[in-house]
Amino acid sequence: MSRIPPLDPDALSERQKQVYDAIASGPRGGVRGPLAVWLNRPDLADAAQALGRYCRYDSLLEPRLSELAILATARVWASEFEWAAHKAIALKAGVPEAAVEAIRTGGEPIFEAEDQAVVYEFAKTLHVERRVGDDLYARAVKVLGQEAVVDLTGILGYYTLISMTINVFEVPPPEGHVPELA
Repeated sequence: MSRIPPLDPDALSERQKQVYDAIASGPRGGVRGPLAVWLNRPDLADAAQALGRYCRYDSLLEPRLSELAILATARVWASEFEWAAHKAIALKAGVPEAAVEAIRTGGEPIFEAEDQAVVYEFAKTLHVERRVGDDLYARAVKVLGQEAVVDLTGILGYYTLISMTINVFEVPPPEGHVPELA
């Protein structure tokens, strides 16, 4: 049970209804998880969903890279909701099953693709060390390009915000999800 109960769509303020409708009619198809929490502050929900839409659907990183970054973030934060929401998407996008399992269990994934290896190393390093050294930064720029490294950093920040929201407000994973990040 979340610390903040879901808002009743029939009892929303005019601004909440406006943001709710914008989110529900977009590619997400509904208002749940951290978006439902943020709806308590509709301007935050509106700004965050716009950033999230960019990070998830419009960044320079193809889904097999952005979803890998999302899973790495969910693992660091032990965010069951986010893990449940993105694991299948990551697998479908081309993140190797063995890598997903290694991330889930706290192991070290092995990637054949250099871009996936650098995305994972960048994500893990930034989350754990709170910075990225010169060598890793240069490698990321060489492999991904400068603009994609900016997008990668934005994705990691946005999904950290999501994970923090999930953890602070104890947002449960979707119905039927068996916890995987013990």
